[in-house]
Amino acid sequence: MRDAFNIVISGVGGQGILKLSKIIGESALFEGKNVVMSEVHGMAQRGGVVISEMRIGDVNSPLVEEGDADLIIALEPSEAFRVIGKTGGKTWFVINTEKVVPFTVSLGISSYPDVDKLIENIKRVSKNVVVFNGVELSKKAGSLISLNMVMLGAVSTLPIFPLKEDTLVKVMEESFKGDALKVNKLAFNFGKEEAKQRGG
Repeated sequence: MRDAFNIVISGVGGQGILKLSKIIGESALFEGKNVVMSEVHGMAQRGGVVISEMRIGDVNSPLVEEGDADLIIALEPSEAFRVIGKTGGKTWFVINTEKVVPFTVSLGISSYPDVDKLIENIKRVSKNVVVFNGVELSKKAGSLISLNMVMLGAVSTLPIFPLKEDTLVKVMEESFKGDALKVNKLAFNFGKEEAKQRGG
């Protein structure tokens, strides 16, 4: 039996990836589980690539080897494809379909890939893909910056996810206060319900 759970979180700057990683990591510690994590930042400004790798269990290194991710959380669709090499036969994907167009596309230097084709290619390497527009749900919750909690809510429903929903909510309550807590809890619940409807 494997005694490690490997998570890769990918997206771009400004999407709250590090906050999402922190809440998952603190939840693991709260449940008495060992956790190690690393962060890879692209450009420091909004829009640069951000990848966080986390391992929960009897592990020492935070780096997830190629083909060894249990879960990939992508807050941006093309960033899901960027980490596809981490996919093994058991990997689950949770993907936000709302794209963040790079400035090179805006300048006409490059083009953005077709999102439907990206998802189609990901489904060729994993049978467990939960896809939805998390940005719309974050807007519905009251703030675009709650996208990370929409994704966390979706992840909490997965049968493989090793942390309890109650623990995640408790850590959220320690991380946010006042209106921010209300918005993020609402976002979490929207993500949870959406994932359940989509097979999460």
